[in-house]
Amino acid sequence: MKLPTLSLLALSFLLASCARERVIPVHVATTPAAEPNEAKMKRHESFNAVSKQGEATLVFLGDSITQGWEGKGKAAWEKYYASRKAANFGIGGDRTEHVLWRLENGNFDGLKPKLIVLMIGTNNTGHQNRPMPEINNQIYTCSAEQTADGVELILRKLRKKAPFADILLLGIFPRGESPEDPMRKQNEATNALISKLANGKTIHFMDIGKTFLQPDGTLTREIMPDLLHLSEKGYEMWAGAIEPKIKELLGE
Repeated sequence: MKLPTLSLLALSFLLASCARERVIPVHVATTPAAEPNEAKMKRHESFNAVSKQGEATLVFLGDSITQGWEGKGKAAWEKYYASRKAANFGIGGDRTEHVLWRLENGNFDGLKPKLIVLMIGTNNTGHQNRPMPEINNQIYTCSAEQTADGVELILRKLRKKAPFADILLLGIFPRGESPEDPMRKQNEATNALISKLANGKTIHFMDIGKTFLQPDGTLTREIMPDLLHLSEKGYEMWAGAIEPKIKELLGE
């Protein structure tokens, strides 16, 4: 039976697209993992409930820095995002593998957001040499390349879960007081890799790290009191830095 020409063309395009998609290696940052923490699991379940409601048009996805919109970032959130039906899907301590698990277990099921703001990976850097209770207390190690693999896999899953959403992928924020801080350097190496994941159409990359730094590259405790998490001023700076892009991608 002869297939219509259009179907053959569509099939050829699909096969070509699949052939171009690289195989992401399996390792710690790309293997979905749940955290054995009751409070975090309850928060995860609350995201599933928000997803089922299907009303959020703007979703922030990430770790404790994202979750902090509900703490020191509350005033900035009310100012910029409350009226936009925004949802905060940040969980403290999450690494790429935890976000992957969440996406496989209900997060975004039923959601059709216009825009997803994703920042993840600083804990892949910062948890080096920690025992992992979820894997028999094995010692955690994760390179910039592995973290970038995890981010790429998250993007692929988001594309399947929310195929009509734009994704604003943010570079991991700077950490540590000095530009020479080893964890700062690893985050920068990860950012250099994930910046290449943007396609300028549905996935957009922004690195606003310099927004938080002094001219000499140092990070002050006024902006990040523990040299990792943002202050109230830091959240206002974050919101201000991405606001033009948010408006553009939401079509406002």
